[in-house]
Amino acid sequence: MRFDLTDLRLFLHVVEAGSLTAGAQRSHMTLASASQRVRGMEDALGSPLLTRHAQGVRPTEAGRTLLHHARVVLQQMERMRGELGEYGQGLKGHVRFMCGTSALNEHLPEVLSRFLAQHPRISVDLEERPSPDSVEALRAGLCDIGIVSDAVSTEGLECHAFRRDDLVLVMPRGHALAGRRRVHLAEVADSEFVGLTEDSALQRLVTQHARAMGKQLAYRVRVRNFEAVCGMVEHGIGVGIVPQTAAVRCSRSMKIARAGLSDAWAERTLMACVRSSEDLPLNARRMLEHLLAPPENAAAK
Repeated sequence: MRFDLTDLRLFLHVVEAGSLTAGAQRSHMTLASASQRVRGMEDALGSPLLTRHAQGVRPTEAGRTLLHHARVVLQQMERMRGELGEYGQGLKGHVRFMCGTSALNEHLPEVLSRFLAQHPRISVDLEERPSPDSVEALRAGLCDIGIVSDAVSTEGLECHAFRRDDLVLVMPRGHALAGRRRVHLAEVADSEFVGLTEDSALQRLVTQHARAMGKQLAYRVRVRNFEAVCGMVEHGIGVGIVPQTAAVRCSRSMKIARAGLSDAWAERTLMACVRSSEDLPLNARRMLEHLLAPPENAAAK
């Protein structure tokens, strides 16, 4: 029984994606080639590794055992790349990263750009996920680092404060609530909203808490980023919910007002979480250290 690293990486991608087609795409293979490799692995083992169902595939008991060992082997290879990369330029490492909408749009671009400039042979696989999904992925070994809200349970993970990330209501300057410092979501739940697309992690959070109040927010328009939300709000299309950092930045060039949300879920700190910093591959450990460095120190590194 001989599985090479390409086999192991493909199998990991297929299980993570829950689909042979998506796993093949992540592995930069054709579907036919990926199917052939998986069949070859099953033939060599003498047991099925995946069960097919209407929504995709799931690992069998044998598949879950292989998945565990594949993660261990690939993490060890990544650790080796990072450590041997100290001695030459031939090896390239990557870091698997998950975060929510706010971290992706507001806090990570500048931090990541500095890190990647300082480490040209490291690449980052960055995926937007809601905080509960990122926590689950960390526990399952599907990513190295996750940026999550402190509102979710992170039991069993090592977590460090990354950035303050309160959510605020943005509205046109002439809005009836424009003079208020703080409002509850319930006070505006019947208003017309400008929102992010439904696949946004932040949008899912807002929808979840509106439903908990028995409300379904009415969206006049959905857009892809915070600047577009604020731009639509400026023109009176509705109110919106964005991170305070985005609201402050956009208010410098747009005629919008903002008020803090008094709801407990809107007052949050983003946490940088890992399973164990000591067990991280070298490149991921470097990124974690970079994330946690004070901004002035990170810029100077």
